[in-house]
Amino acid sequence: MALDTTYRTDLEESMDDFSMDNDGLVTALDDIARINQLLGGNSVTLEGVKTLIKDFPKDKTITIMDFGCGSGDMLRMLSKFGKENNLNFQLIGIDANEATIRHAEKCSEEFENITYLAEDIFLYDFSKYNIDIALITLTLHHFKDDEILKIMRVILNLVKKGIVVNDLQRSKLAYRLFQAIIFIFRLEKMTAEDGLISILRGFKREDLEKFSTELGLKKYSIKWKWAFRYQWIITKTN
Repeated sequence: MALDTTYRTDLEESMDDFSMDNDGLVTALDDIARINQLLGGNSVTLEGVKTLIKDFPKDKTITIMDFGCGSGDMLRMLSKFGKENNLNFQLIGIDANEATIRHAEKCSEEFENITYLAEDIFLYDFSKYNIDIALITLTLHHFKDDEILKIMRVILNLVKKGIVVNDLQRSKLAYRLFQAIIFIFRLEKMTAEDGLISILRGFKREDLEKFSTELGLKKYSIKWKWAFRYQWIITKTN
């Protein structure tokens, strides 16, 4: 069957089951973190954070919440960056899967400025947090277009400074590259299958432009980044 990336697929991933709690989930989370590190995917989010914090006073505590935080790899990277640059980060990861949060907490035991929440973002009361920046990394593609708009509206209402989205480009070349990665890294079946579906659920620039228009965004940028990622930075203007 010919590979068609014209539209986002409706195929579901195993990790879409928020009740999943097994060794396969932990392996998949660790594989995703490892691939992000090796291919430089984490830098897409870091660059976005640097853009949004460039005008922050050095002595200000910057609260960053990672929606769909997975194993917490992005937060640990930011914690190290903050420490190296004398930045006072308060880092919070949120994920709907309790098993995912337990794994993230275990991986982050040495990081005093990282905390985690196993919560549904549509139900949780965020009022006690003053969230400066939201991160959404490899998370939006798990949802349908109307759900993405709903999620983005919730998060836009929570943040003071802006949002950094780091997600997959939907393309044939990205798909074929990941097939090679499956072989090179000997990825487990669930990671391999979910990864390929993720790419088919990913985005083209016009998808993100459409979301930006429907959300009424006034200040944002969309840039293609290696490895087949889009960096969507949204700056709050009010």
